[in-house]
Amino acid sequence: MPLTRKRVLVTGGAGFLGSHLCERLVAAGHDVLCVDNYFTGRKDNVAALLGFARFEALRHDVTFPLYAEVDEIYNLACPASPVHYQFDPVQTTKTSVIGAINMLGLAKRVKAKVLQASTSEVYGDPTVHPQREDYRGNVNPLGPRACYDEGKRVAETLFFDYHRQHKVRVKVARIFNTYGPRMHPNDGRVVSNFIVQALRGEDITLYGTGTQTRAFCYVDDLLDGFLRLMATDDSVTGPVNLGNPQEIQVRELAERILHLTGSRSRIIYRPLPQDDPMQRCPDITLAKRLLDWEPKVSLDEGLGQTIAYFDRLLTERGPQVAVAS
Repeated sequence: MPLTRKRVLVTGGAGFLGSHLCERLVAAGHDVLCVDNYFTGRKDNVAALLGFARFEALRHDVTFPLYAEVDEIYNLACPASPVHYQFDPVQTTKTSVIGAINMLGLAKRVKAKVLQASTSEVYGDPTVHPQREDYRGNVNPLGPRACYDEGKRVAETLFFDYHRQHKVRVKVARIFNTYGPRMHPNDGRVVSNFIVQALRGEDITLYGTGTQTRAFCYVDDLLDGFLRLMATDDSVTGPVNLGNPQEIQVRELAERILHLTGSRSRIIYRPLPQDDPMQRCPDITLAKRLLDWEPKVSLDEGLGQTIAYFDRLLTERGPQVAVAS
């Protein structure tokens, strides 16, 4: 529990990660301003917080300036799945770049600490495995994923330039695949896709051969890393990888979800999308050393919680819940 109540701004606060973060901050006794334009965030995600005096929700797009008196800023605003960030790639780039400029400008004015939710996508389709923070990446700047990959890379550049030039207190977290309750059911990510398809008895869609690997971190573990990084002294800026270093093939993930749901869905294969990385796994040596952090929740435990969430969602909404194809 903190000794001092802080005023905390969370952009993208009604999204998957943001809503969980808002809950954690309110529970810790902080005053929380949740900002979201509800492109991928949902009001339902923060509805339970609206009765708390310490919580406030504001509809706002971070590509426009925001004026608020805050002590800390978590900049999570940006669609994070290919389905959503490729829907309007120009706006995606604007959200990453102009949003970073606006949040850094706010942090500079009010002397707040600001954490950037960056991404493992800055590594592109990596030629180094697992990925360490000093690896500079293998990113296609012209491909359909570039709006997100390069937008986040520019955002990191801005964070470190504001730190060097204006002494802004920055923290940069590189998030690897994270899953859990409140994932958007139509975000095109493998965990949510596979679970919804399995629960509905539909074919489970694998892209490529299914041998590409990912490493999945449960949302509670990821947020522990966020909070620990924000709590470090000003000498710790990052970037710091936050993710689970336990790799699994995408095909094995599908089989595990079939087992956990008891589904009889078939696995079908489709062509691999352009620039989809074959390997993605963090080296978390730095997070262990600087933050004393590593994931605790097992994949089966986390999947069980996530399956239960989607099972409730399907029961409540039925055919309204779609899956990205």
